[in-house]
Amino acid sequence: MTGKIKVGVIFGGRSGEHEISLRSAESVLRSLDPAKYDVVPIGITHEGRWLRANNAMGLLPPKEAIQTTLAKGEPAAITAEPDPHGKLDVIFPVLHGTYGEDGTIQGLLDLANVPYVGAGVLGSAVGMDKDVMKRLLRDAGLPVGDFWTLRARDISSFIEHRSGNLPYPVFVKPANLGSSVGITKVHGPAELRAALDTAADYDRKLVVEQGIDAREIEIAVLGNDDPLASVPGEIVPAREFYDYAAKYISDDSRLLIPAPLDAAQVAEAQRLAIATFKALEASGLGRVDLFLERSSGKFYVNEINTMPGFTSISMYPKLWEASGLPYSELIDRLITLAIERHQEKNKLRTKY
Repeated sequence: MTGKIKVGVIFGGRSGEHEISLRSAESVLRSLDPAKYDVVPIGITHEGRWLRANNAMGLLPPKEAIQTTLAKGEPAAITAEPDPHGKLDVIFPVLHGTYGEDGTIQGLLDLANVPYVGAGVLGSAVGMDKDVMKRLLRDAGLPVGDFWTLRARDISSFIEHRSGNLPYPVFVKPANLGSSVGITKVHGPAELRAALDTAADYDRKLVVEQGIDAREIEIAVLGNDDPLASVPGEIVPAREFYDYAAKYISDDSRLLIPAPLDAAQVAEAQRLAIATFKALEASGLGRVDLFLERSSGKFYVNEINTMPGFTSISMYPKLWEASGLPYSELIDRLITLAIERHQEKNKLRTKY
């Protein structure tokens, strides 16, 4: 590929994590080197309307102008019909949560035959669904805590049959969402229904997870078939757990990078992160969240985020910076990985 790379950056979306996507996209747009890239901003409103160029930029917070090179003219629409002229060289879908991080946009981009950053349809879908994710991890022999899954319509039945014998505290979550949206820590049976009702506002499938008295350790993973793991980081939440406010509003939680772990613990955390990445068919990037149980010293895999936050206070870029890969170079590497994976897929036969 010669000349500048034309990068489409998609952000916003029909998700409870819409605002987080805007913050992440702002950081990505600021870090795309104008000498290397022509940028095509593509915004998606809360209602699902697609916006391009300057209209898309209007979704972002009204801060000082972002110094990047916007591609001239109207970019081609992304449709299911492949464009042989390659109007966009690669897409960076900076979308978090449903309708963006869950395989939906990835399927559209595969149909359009456009390279894109991050996991494919399968990896994105299973990485978003906490129920399917944990079952796959368990089947792969990786350590996960106990969990229970139910449909929103079965809340009353679940409470009747389960509320008295759950290992409180438990965490109640929408199965398909991130950024701690809709999550509640439940200390006893009296709090269970309200927590399930809150989660049901965001998804039809709900997950109840065993609470583990643990340190929260996170690892950034980068690569395709031979991924690398960053140094570990630790989150020390100022609140009872690392909720939405602690992640994106207040700054009183602490991020310890690198995490205070001994060499054996670092090696085990990195091993589990890479094993999780591979077991869940991730590619490009992923942030693997682990629990280090205080009483036993055992690691448990909590989840993977296949498009982790890219805000200025996000853990994923901070972990790679601490590992020797600055933010702008991280973006370069992700774009290269996307193009490499796409070229490999295009070598496959589609006719028999």
